[in-house]
Amino acid sequence: MKPALVYHADWGTAPGKRWVAKAELGADNRYTAFAPSRLEDHADLIPSIRRSIRDEGCAFVGFDLPIGIPAAYARLAGVTEFKPFLRALGDSKWSDFHRVARTPSEISISRPFYPFAPGNKRQAHLLSALGLDSIDELRRECERQQPGRRAACPLFWTLGANQVGKGAIVGWQEVLAPALRDDDAVLLWIFDGRLCELLRPGTIVIAETYPAECYGWFFAEPLKGKGKVEVRRKAGRDLLKWADAACVELEPALSRTIAQGFPEGDDAFDAAVGLFGMIAVVTGQRQSDEPSRKVLRTVEGWILGQRESLS
Repeated sequence: MKPALVYHADWGTAPGKRWVAKAELGADNRYTAFAPSRLEDHADLIPSIRRSIRDEGCAFVGFDLPIGIPAAYARLAGVTEFKPFLRALGDSKWSDFHRVARTPSEISISRPFYPFAPGNKRQAHLLSALGLDSIDELRRECERQQPGRRAACPLFWTLGANQVGKGAIVGWQEVLAPALRDDDAVLLWIFDGRLCELLRPGTIVIAETYPAECYGWFFAEPLKGKGKVEVRRKAGRDLLKWADAACVELEPALSRTIAQGFPEGDDAFDAAVGLFGMIAVVTGQRQSDEPSRKVLRTVEGWILGQRESLS
C-alpha cells in the first residue's frame, strides 16, 4: 500500500542542521509535498506520526543517518542482528556506547566512537584499539566508494565536517531506539523485510536515506557546489519538472522555496530531495533495491535506492 504520510529528515549533529520535509497522500491517490522545516523536537517525530496515522494508514520515514553497523565491528562485538543491538544500547555492557571516547585508552568494543574533540587524534588510534587493520573495515558496504561518489566517513570516527557519528548517536539514542522499544509497529527497512512487505496498515517504516544517492535520479547535470543558492536554484528547475511529470502536487510554499533556490540552505534542499526520492520509490518510479546478502539485511543495513554491488 502507499503510505499515507512520507517524511524525510536531513540529519545533522547540530539541532539547527536537522530539517524535515513531508508529503501526504490525497483522496485522488496523489501526493502533496510540503516545504521543509526545522525539526524542532526530534524525540517527538515518531510519536507525532503515530498520532497522525493511528492504526488505519501507514507512514514511511527516511533518515539521512547510518542505520546499521560495519560487519567487521559486529564480528568483534558478537552482534548478529542490528535491531536487537540497537534496542539494547545504553544497558549493561553497552552503557557507555554513546559516550564518545576522549583518549585512545577509552576506546573499546563497547565504547567505539572517537574522538570527542580534535587535537593529535588519528584514525590509527581507533583501529589499534579495536584490533583492525584498515579504516575501510569500519565502513559499511553501502558507505564505501561508489562510481561518482567517494567513500563516506566511517561511523565511529567523529572528527571533521563530514563525520556522521555524533548525529547517529543522537538519532539512535533519542529517536530510533525509543521508537522500537515503545511501538511494535515501528519497523526498520531492510532489517524487518522488503519495503512492499512492511508498508501495511498501522506500520511506521523507517529507512536510511542519502540525498546524494538521489541526485542522479533528478538532475540533468552533476550537482556541484550545492552550498550556493544559485546552484540550488538551477537544480530546482529539474525538481519542478520531475514533480510535474510524477503528478506530485507542491504546496505553494514548497514551489516558492524551490524556485528561490532554497534560501534556508542546503539542509532544507537535501530534505526535499530525499523526500522526492522516497516518493519516487513508493510510487514505483524507482526501485528500493533491497540487498541480497544476509549480512546487509541483518547487520549493516542499506541505503534506500542504492544498487548492491555483487562484485
